[in-house]
Amino acid sequence: MILAANAAVGVITETNAEKALEELRAYQADIATVLRNGCFSILPATELVPGDIVEVSVGCKIPADMRMIEMLSGQLRVDQAILTGESSSVEKDLESTIATNAVYQDKTNILFSGTVVVAGRARAVVIGVGANTAMGSIRDSMLRTDDEATPLKKKLDEFGTFLAKVIAGICVLVWIVNIGHFRDPAHGGFLRGAIHYFKIAVALAVAAIPEGLPAVVTTCLALGTKRMARLNAIVRSLPSVETLGCTTVICSDKTGTLTTNMMSVSKICVVHSIKNGPEVAEFGVSGTTYAPEGFIFDNTGVQLEFPAQLPCLLHIAMCSALCNESLLQYNPDKGNYEKIGESTEVALRVLAEKVGLPGFDSMPSALNMLSKHERASYCNHYWENQFKKVSVLEFSRDRKMMSVLCNHKQMEIMFSKGAPESIISRCTNILCNNDGSTIPMDATLRAELDSRFNSFAGKETLRCLALALKIMPMGQQILSFDDEKDLTFIGLVGMLDPPREEVRNAMISCMTAGIRVIVVTGDNKSTAESVCRKIGAFDHLVDYVGHSYTAAEFEELPGTQQTMALQRMALLTRVEPSHKRMLVEALQNQNEVVAMTGDGVNDAPALKKADIGVAMGSGTAVAKSASDMVLADDNFATIVAAVAEGRAIYNNTKQFIRYMISSNIGEVVCIFVAAVLGIPDTLAPVQLLWVNLVTDGLPATAIGFNKPDSDVMKAKPRKVSEAVVSGWLFFRYLVIGAYVGLATVAGFIWWFIYSETGPKLPYTELMNFDTCPTRETTYPCSIFEDRHPSTVAMTVLVVVEMFNALNNLSENQSLLVIPPWSNLWLVASIILTMLLHILILYVPPLSTLFSVTSLSWNEWAVILYLSFPVIIIDEVLKFFSRNSHGIRFNFRFRRYDALPKKELRDK
Repeated sequence: MILAANAAVGVITETNAEKALEELRAYQADIATVLRNGCFSILPATELVPGDIVEVSVGCKIPADMRMIEMLSGQLRVDQAILTGESSSVEKDLESTIATNAVYQDKTNILFSGTVVVAGRARAVVIGVGANTAMGSIRDSMLRTDDEATPLKKKLDEFGTFLAKVIAGICVLVWIVNIGHFRDPAHGGFLRGAIHYFKIAVALAVAAIPEGLPAVVTTCLALGTKRMARLNAIVRSLPSVETLGCTTVICSDKTGTLTTNMMSVSKICVVHSIKNGPEVAEFGVSGTTYAPEGFIFDNTGVQLEFPAQLPCLLHIAMCSALCNESLLQYNPDKGNYEKIGESTEVALRVLAEKVGLPGFDSMPSALNMLSKHERASYCNHYWENQFKKVSVLEFSRDRKMMSVLCNHKQMEIMFSKGAPESIISRCTNILCNNDGSTIPMDATLRAELDSRFNSFAGKETLRCLALALKIMPMGQQILSFDDEKDLTFIGLVGMLDPPREEVRNAMISCMTAGIRVIVVTGDNKSTAESVCRKIGAFDHLVDYVGHSYTAAEFEELPGTQQTMALQRMALLTRVEPSHKRMLVEALQNQNEVVAMTGDGVNDAPALKKADIGVAMGSGTAVAKSASDMVLADDNFATIVAAVAEGRAIYNNTKQFIRYMISSNIGEVVCIFVAAVLGIPDTLAPVQLLWVNLVTDGLPATAIGFNKPDSDVMKAKPRKVSEAVVSGWLFFRYLVIGAYVGLATVAGFIWWFIYSETGPKLPYTELMNFDTCPTRETTYPCSIFEDRHPSTVAMTVLVVVEMFNALNNLSENQSLLVIPPWSNLWLVASIILTMLLHILILYVPPLSTLFSVTSLSWNEWAVILYLSFPVIIIDEVLKFFSRNSHGIRFNFRFRRYDALPKKELRDK
């Protein structure tokens, strides 16, 4: 069964890996507009070859890696988020880059396969197809990545190797010790004697190996995955549950993980009045997604009840809605708002919805009455119905602006938006926010606006756009570049990809738990540093030097300095997929346990390489398939909750491993002592299997339900090299195991010497049982075949282990502090185990199968007397653990690890 289960897991794992590679194909274009035989025709993308000329336009998925050769519009912008993780689109041009060590974002003359055109039209020549594309290199990287064994699996493997050697040694020792008894007449010859003691050695191996351990570990991890699913963390790989508990570094993708990956206007700057000198007003905007939900606040933090009543905000809403070529719509299947087009333009559409409409006192509440589908663009549609678009001047690189001519009630108005430096330089007037008047712009006002723009763009790293308007001559139907002058400045808007609100607290939890967070992004350095400041990733730093690097800067460092940088790094920017994988490998080489988060295709190789890959629920299918865990809510804070759960699971795993080890030590002591004393076999191998698989397995699994400690996230991550059972704890469980074994042997001997229903033999007769057929005795030799003594011994072993299970409710806390009913699953498992044991004692076919018989009340009383002291012994040992004696013992015994440390073995 175990072999079949392992084979099934292997097949499923391989299938998942293949699935990840298959899902990469979803990002490949199906068709392409290609120049063949002198004319453009639509062909399957798979037929492209290097040298083909391809035409691309808005909404088109790039079919291959291509170099730009001709621009057919004012500009071409491409969304490369799935490849680079950067939220904003990239403007492409015909000029080759002059940057050294250029990353994907720097290669502005190259179009990458799988990315999407969001603005413009152009022609390009194919330079790479299939595996020779940027997307193809991701596939190759995933194929080269081998899955790492988890820390617990490594420890259990080490433990298994160690246990196998020790057991083999003990088995050989027991066989050798009994060489003198091989010729005993009871065995009928030397060879038969050797076989008899070989059977005892095998029974000893059965006793020592915890057969139920793999099943219990798997069950406990499965229970952990169920609990994690309730926390929105969907675990795809069982062992990764435990890996979370010893995570030391979380490499988190910025875009979409720490931020919402939705551009949103956060600041507005307008001129209030100039009566007493230039007075500039700033407004804050809440809401961090594309949902039209949020409010506008003045510079004192007071919410504006009717923003549309302020002239500048009203005209900003108009300009945002009209000078715009994007779409915002509600997707009922996903339950969220989605964009079509440029992120910055969609952010302006959302701003228009937040400003609302003028002239209605019930406006904010009236908008909330709409369905989500209607609400998505209600205000935008209102302005588009009021103003009929007549002519559009598209954005171009030299002008850095866009204009649209609209007709409204026999009046022609031009709305413009663009880079602040372009718009402000073309403005001769300013709209005042206090009374809606238009006043001339002077040098002082211009300097003040430039200052605010520099503050927005520099200190706050916002992407800024300036908005303006101009009353045009009546009846004008067409716009020219010459019309874009003598504009009236309306306002300045600053937008950003906003951090998730709950991330800051999650960052604090990570620092408290001793987990380092490294933010990894394809974005530029200044923008990323700004986000890190907002989320608290830099709270512990005074200076960013040595903590913030671009991928190129990091690669140029000498080896020793790279090692130092890795230990201090908090931010790595301008990264490509290969850099993420390199970072994970470098950290793993420093014995860090690395969790890597991500959502894009570009994250897949690093997710697969990391100790635990964490994909976002809204991320690409490729990222999810390559990961160990998926966050259903895309929330970085969920990772922290999952780490706490992982730590609790590991603590419980440790408890039941120790419980099973102490039980097995008891069985070994029982067999070994019986062999040394020369008394009959106390337990048959089938009885040992029953104890190991059934009576150990159920309580051990229930220990997995122990409640986590309240301070589970205040401790530092455990070291990967930390042994599951070591030092003082190993001594403790040796003591417990020794008592379990001796109590079992005592129950066996008691029946022969003291039991009312037993033969009441002298002890010497019991020791010389094997010579019984060769001498005169007052009792029949058949009493050594009686099933009562082994039944008493087996029942003592079962009952003492049930009491020992209660000892494992906590490593060091007394049963008076953590009572048995704190884990009702454990109580239930003990009751069920005892019922199963009673079943095999009193049901004839089962009792014959297990070589046991029914017991009297007197025998049960003795069994309880022999079993209960295990609780008193462990309470005493726990008392020492809680006090300084335990610490001294820990120091004294620490070199005798039950699980030998890898470094020592390597030496």
